[in-house]
Amino acid sequence: MSLEHLDTPALLLSRPVLERNCARMAARAEALGVKLRPHLKTAKSGEVARIATHGQFGGITVSTLAEAAYFLGEGFTDMTYAVGMVPQKLAKIAALQASGARMTLLTDNPAGVPALSAAAQSMSGNPGFTLLIEIDSGGRRGGLPPVDDAVVALGRAIHDAPGLALGGVLVHAGHSYGCTTVAAIQQIAEEERAAAVAAAEALRGAGLPCPVVSVGSTPTAVHARHLTGVTEMRPGVYTLGDLMQVDLGSHGTDGLAVAVLATVIGHNRAAGRILIDAGGLALSKDLSAANRQGEVGYGLLAAPDGAGGFAPSDEGYYVAEVHQEHGLIAAPAGRDLPYDAFPLGRRVLVLPNHVCMTAAAHPGYHVLGPDQAPEAFWPRCTGW
Repeated sequence: MSLEHLDTPALLLSRPVLERNCARMAARAEALGVKLRPHLKTAKSGEVARIATHGQFGGITVSTLAEAAYFLGEGFTDMTYAVGMVPQKLAKIAALQASGARMTLLTDNPAGVPALSAAAQSMSGNPGFTLLIEIDSGGRRGGLPPVDDAVVALGRAIHDAPGLALGGVLVHAGHSYGCTTVAAIQQIAEEERAAAVAAAEALRGAGLPCPVVSVGSTPTAVHARHLTGVTEMRPGVYTLGDLMQVDLGSHGTDGLAVAVLATVIGHNRAAGRILIDAGGLALSKDLSAANRQGEVGYGLLAAPDGAGGFAPSDEGYYVAEVHQEHGLIAAPAGRDLPYDAFPLGRRVLVLPNHVCMTAAAHPGYHVLGPDQAPEAFWPRCTGW
């Protein structure tokens, strides 16, 4: 089969680039002296997970219980569920643990500990649940300040609660995505590391266990100067790569493993647009890279890079507008669209701004080998 035979829009994944991205991050974790626990919320694929964990200790991170069940079925048992825990979800987690999973959960709220403990004690077989304390290093999404009596108070509450165990601390510096320089990312990476280590030292100073000190985002994992005191990192989007990560310097264009294959379906010369059959549902409406780079829109047109992957085309054409099932290609300022070069039926490649959002719209990956011919289809997990 060739790309011309695929129905569009289709999500393409370069296996050689994926393997290269995963090898680079594995080497990075080794250089930093930490374990690599890849976050699979981006890829949601058992095949990708096997490549990402090759040569590692085998632990992964998930963001939904549907992912946890799926990856357990794929043979992964050591999972951190990196979303704040509530008692209503414990029954599903207990079922996963009864089926062989070793789940590590997350909390930042002492008010929830009694309910979690009560739920644990009410379950047959006394499954027990391990909790990490979420720490905020500046992202202001979830988590406790690292130097705060509340961290020790929460740690003690978990440690003393029947049915619960204190596993350590976890930090996610998601605000690294707002940086405009590598130096700024390095500073946030150090703040992420320091917050995790300070919280861990506070717990240990109070006589509480803290075996896990977990940090992670792709930008901070790539740019951290060191991770002294940290035990593991949890980057995720590095596996597939996207235009946002190129802008952040997490990888070059040689790390772009994913593109959306689309078909030209119309010309609108009056509007200066070429229409394709990939719109907001196939590309997402994420403008992250466009907000930083200018004429990127909802994705750049791409061409094969000669090394099994994809690179932005030299002409700079981009998807300027999206409707539900229509994308509208524009030329950069000062250039005209060559309509004759884009006849009806021509296939084009579009690089995503934020691959997590783009991939979520597709049932799976059409996997390309070194010659960029389709060689397999890898399904993705969906739902919550």
